[in-house]
Amino acid sequence: MDSRSNRRRLATLGLALAAVVPLAACAGGTGGSGSEGGSGADPETFTVMTANENPVLEEQLTALAEGACTAENEALPLEHQKVAQADTVQKITLLASQDALPTHSIAGTALIRPDGDLGKAGLVGDLKAALEEAGTWDNVLPAAESTVEQVYGGFVSMPYQYNIEGIFYNKQIFADNGVEEPQTWDDLLTASATLQDAGVIPMTEAGANGWPLTRIMGLYIYRNAGPEAMTAIQDGSAKLTDPEYVAGAQALADYADAGYFGEGFTTRDGDTSSNMFLTGKAAMTYDGTWLLSAINDPERNEIGGENVGFMPFPAVEGGEGSIDQYPANAGAPMIVNAKQFGPKVQDWISCIAENYGQQALQDAGVISGFKVNGEVTDLSENTAEIQERIETIDETVLWFEALFDPKSNSLASTNATLLTTGQMTAEDYMKELQASIDANS
Repeated sequence: MDSRSNRRRLATLGLALAAVVPLAACAGGTGGSGSEGGSGADPETFTVMTANENPVLEEQLTALAEGACTAENEALPLEHQKVAQADTVQKITLLASQDALPTHSIAGTALIRPDGDLGKAGLVGDLKAALEEAGTWDNVLPAAESTVEQVYGGFVSMPYQYNIEGIFYNKQIFADNGVEEPQTWDDLLTASATLQDAGVIPMTEAGANGWPLTRIMGLYIYRNAGPEAMTAIQDGSAKLTDPEYVAGAQALADYADAGYFGEGFTTRDGDTSSNMFLTGKAAMTYDGTWLLSAINDPERNEIGGENVGFMPFPAVEGGEGSIDQYPANAGAPMIVNAKQFGPKVQDWISCIAENYGQQALQDAGVISGFKVNGEVTDLSENTAEIQERIETIDETVLWFEALFDPKSNSLASTNATLLTTGQMTAEDYMKELQASIDANS
């Protein structure tokens, strides 16, 4: 989501990165999706630039410098820099053009992909190669590898935050109404009808935000057309107007038309939707595991953590996707400058990979894409269950708009309201969205 706002700023930079591309010749790497890890020259400090809006990462890296990574910090002292997340693309573009890119830095998705300006210039370090060389690659969870490589075209970002998405549900409401976890879309429809008949709102979503609705449509499409569904849209081998894609829009429209989101869902914001679930007014909500912070807050969670269940988006009967393919994201991209990817930086990255999982989970309750090597105490059962689930996931999918251009991204959310209120047909929704993609590709 941060990457979408970053991409919007690219068009206004006016730099064309003419000064960046020549840096490829001296980047000391192979270019493409990332230069060889550990092939650069060590800087004087391990400079890390993070977003102002993400103090947790700075805090946890500092804790590692003072703890598990003391030796690495003594060899290459940690130094922090900050940037407003909305200014990331402009700032990183400028620093790259001045040959002043920090050692380890937040960046924009469009910049670091193989066809992006930093990627083409060979400025993005290959983290997988570096961790494999150091013998610490097994500290990266398979799910995180799958997600990062899909989003960025290679393992070039450290997965400091890792979220999967699915359906949170109220165990007590399910039990009271004889409802079990739906395994298929038809099961979900049956369960929703049962709950509605009992006077319970089946599922609450923040319709005002748009994306919670398109998430449901997108997951139906992934389950129906398979895990490569949206990649096929990006490379032009499929169209959103194809029947299996239109079926996803129709499924969302039908669910809304049945009243399963409750009244007024198109004006419902995120906090209101979460509170409806956490106060027992709705039986389910499709959301990401970032909702754990609210679930673990007793002032917000009136139904109790013991009554919160989590399940994957159900299968579509006859579809090519699997219920085990969770949608996921790995937070804002954090790259290593290939020109500075020397042995000491490699040691730092390896130490982080080995220890960040436990450090962040224990100290901040943050789930990452790294293994948790060691005991973590006082962890809520809900967080522990999600962490354990993530560790078993081998393959993930992206969210519906992940590979869209900014204009099409916005259009998908805006038109979701028209689709779910009967003002636009499923066919017209997909036709207009495909036209936008074609026009902006």
